[in-house]
Parts: sequence; C-alpha cells; structure tokens
Amino acid sequence: MRALIALPVVLPLLAAGVSLALHRRPAVQRALSVVVLGATLVASVALLVTVERSGVAAVQVGGWPAPIGITLVADLFAAIMLVISTVMVLAVLVYAIGHPRTRDHGLFFHPLYLILATGVAASFLTGDLFNLFVAFEVTLGASYVLITLGGSRDQVRSGMTYVVINLLASTLFVTAVGLVYAATGTVNMADLAGRVAELPAGVRQALGLLLLVVFGVKAAIFPLFFWLPDSYPTAPAPVTAIFAGLLTKVGVYAIIRTQTLLFPTDGSPSTLLLAIAGGTMVVGVLGAIAQNDVKRILSFHIISQIGYMVLGLGLFTVAGVAGAIFYIVHHIVVKTTLFLVGGLVEQSTGTGALSRLGGLLHRAPVVAGLFLLPALSLAGLPPFSGFVAKLALVQAGLAVEAHTIVAISLLVSLLTLFSMTKIWAGVFWGAPEEVPPLEAAAGDGRLSSPALMVAPTAALVVLSLVIAVAAAPLWDLSERAAATLVDPAPYVEAVLP
Repeated sequence: MRALIALPVVLPLLAAGVSLALHRRPAVQRALSVVVLGATLVASVALLVTVERSGVAAVQVGGWPAPIGITLVADLFAAIMLVISTVMVLAVLVYAIGHPRTRDHGLFFHPLYLILATGVAASFLTGDLFNLFVAFEVTLGASYVLITLGGSRDQVRSGMTYVVINLLASTLFVTAVGLVYAATGTVNMADLAGRVAELPAGVRQALGLLLLVVFGVKAAIFPLFFWLPDSYPTAPAPVTAIFAGLLTKVGVYAIIRTQTLLFPTDGSPSTLLLAIAGGTMVVGVLGAIAQNDVKRILSFHIISQIGYMVLGLGLFTVAGVAGAIFYIVHHIVVKTTLFLVGGLVEQSTGTGALSRLGGLLHRAPVVAGLFLLPALSLAGLPPFSGFVAKLALVQAGLAVEAHTIVAISLLVSLLTLFSMTKIWAGVFWGAPEEVPPLEAAAGDGRLSSPALMVAPTAALVVLSLVIAVAAAPLWDLSERAAATLVDPAPYVEAVLP
C-alpha cells in the first residue's frame, strides 16, 4: 500500500531527471516517457482497486506521524481523479509524439511533461495544505514553459498573462496557508477538519473565502476566469489539450476537497457556490458563442462546464457531489478529446479560424466523426456521457428544490449545443470564405494527420462512449466517493487513527 500511494508521484519525477539526461537520444526519451506513464497508470488503477476494497489509505512519509509529518492520502475521490488524469496524460503524450510542435522540442518537452504529471498526481494525493501548494507550484513551474513552447510572439504574450495571474494566485495561496497555520497551529487537512470548526465564525468564513478565491483562480470560476481564454489557444495542441482537460480540474478538486473537509455546511445548499456556478456557466457559454475560432470556443466552454461541477458541490448532498465527480470524469475525457480534434484540424489546414474552414466532412471524415461524438456529449445529448452527468445534477438540484440553478443549467446546455453546431457548420460543412494556408500551399485538397495523433484521439472518443455505457457502476463509485466527502470521518480516521 505504501508503494502504491507513492509510485504515481515518484515514478514520473525520477523519469523526468533521466529524460533530461537522455536529451541526445530523443527516441529513447520518448520510449521512457511512454513506459513510465504506462507504469504510473497501472499503479493508479491498482491504488483505486485497493481503496475501493479496503477504504481510505494513508502513508506517513519518513515515518513522521501526522499532523507533524508529510501525509499522502488516497480516498475514492483522489483515486478516481488519479486514474482518469493518468489516462489523459498518457494519451496526450502519444499524441504529442506525433505532433510536430512538441515532437521537435523533445529536449524540453518530455522532462517538463513528466514534471507536470508529478505535480498533478501529488495534488490529488497530498494530505496537507502546504504540500498542496508545493504540488501546485511543481505543476505550474512546468506549465509556464510548456505554454510558451515554440516561442511565437502571440504565444509568449498570452503565456505571460497565464504566468502573472498564477503567480498572484500562488502568492495568495501561500498567504492563506500561513493564516490557516496562525489560526489553527496545523496545515494537515485531516487535523484542520476539527480545528477549523472551533474557530470563530468570522475567521472561519474569511479563511474559507480566501481559499475559494485561490482555488477559484486556478479553476477559472466566475469572476476569476478572464485569464484562460487568452492563454490556452496559442499553445501547441497537446499542451492546450492537457491544460484544458486537467489543470482547471486540479483547482476544482482542491475546491471540493477543502469545502467539504474544512468548511462543511449544515446540509443545506450553499447560496454563494450556487451563484458562482450559475455565473460561471452563463458567462462561459456566452463567451463561446461570441468566438470565431475553434480553440477559443472550446476554451470558453472549459469555463462554462466548470460551473456544472461547482453546482454539484454547492448542493452539498451526496447526490450533488456524486454528480460533480461523475461530471469531472466525463468532462476531462470529452474536453481533452475536443482539443485534440482541434489540433488535428489545425495540423491538416493550418488554421482554426471558422472563416477559413469548411467542408472537412468530405475531405477529412475521420476527423469529423472524432469531433461529432464528444461534441454531442459536451452538449448533454442522450445517450452520451454528458447527458448522464447533467441528468444526475438536475435530479440532485430538484431534490433540494434549487429550481433556479437547474433552469440555468438546462438553458446553458441548449446554448452549448448551439455553439457546438457553430463549429460543426463552420469547420465541417459549407465552404471556407478564405483559403486555409496549408491547402493553398498543397493545392490538391487532400487532408491527412499523423497516425500517432489520430489513434489516441480515437481511443479517447471510445473511452467517452465507455463512460456512457458503464454509467451505472461509475455512478455507484462516484456516489461512494461523495459519501466519504460529505461525511469525512473515514478520511480523518485514516490520517489520524
């Protein structure tokens, strides 16, 4: 058990150092990344199976007992997030090996990518706020370089926005950790679960709001989302895809973990969180409708879909939190897939602007099919995974009579379908208003993409369908994970026996 909890963090971190030493042997470097992330996936699945059978697991690093030492904790929620994130990291790595912009920067890309995987895994498994901050910084340190990989002027300018905003958020985070320690004498989250409840109401609310702002910037919730649409679209397609699929979800994970463990309600919905959820959904989808570029439309949809996850948390019921967990799993797969498809479109045509695209349904039918299925799922149409996730949240909202936010979620779902239709009509139907640059150079109208880019994209499309087919057991798993979040006693007892 000790090894299983540590392996998802240790394996990619050690491999990053080895990968850097292999910079003169790119083929070996690529093989190492694939093998190590494959082994990390196996360890993550084994950890999920173990936690599902035996309950919450914790390990005290170095033998120092909690709350003094560093604790790694794996409950069902953390294990689920770890497995789905590792699947995405591995799939996008294969895609990146076939993508020219990342394949040609292997010296930097592979070590940084492995460090990113280390930070994501550590974020899910750490048991204290300070090491959550450290995990965030490991992830961000790698992402600062990855988002500017290639070095175009627009890319560096957009990357600077990302860097500055996240540095400010990190400053707030370490300040919040210091204030929490000053108020309670501990940063261990299991220990904080009891100590925060003993604080005066005003202090408790101030700390809760500060942490919500810190993690809200990283999750891109309303009104802290403004940095995301300008930062993601300029990065290479594999980098954008892994950022879109995972990095904002790490922020959502931190919000769910801290709000349920440290600042639980009395069982009634949180008005503040539901208001944030509604604003995030509406602003995100309206921003998507206003865009005329594939990546920018999808970037605004990241924001919109985060609102559904916050909605589930804001209900503060087992059904609501379970709906949020199921939605996160669905969204990570679908959103990563859509950005990978966007990369296929750009690789084939040289552009993502709707005005310069059209007719790809006939010239690239495989790409059209890879886009259509996850797009319908994102919009929430049956029988896809998005429909199951949204139905769960709607039912959870109606159960506590949160009619307003349910109505907003349904309206946003319709607007999401409209914006997906906009991409379909602009990219795959009709004719371009302007000739795409790559087609102008080629002149034969034939479009192709490397097999290493198409294969992982197709695999993720299949995975999204598997989520829909296996909705019942996945929902049962999500419900049990939500039960340990709403009632964190097993988590606390595992860390502080």
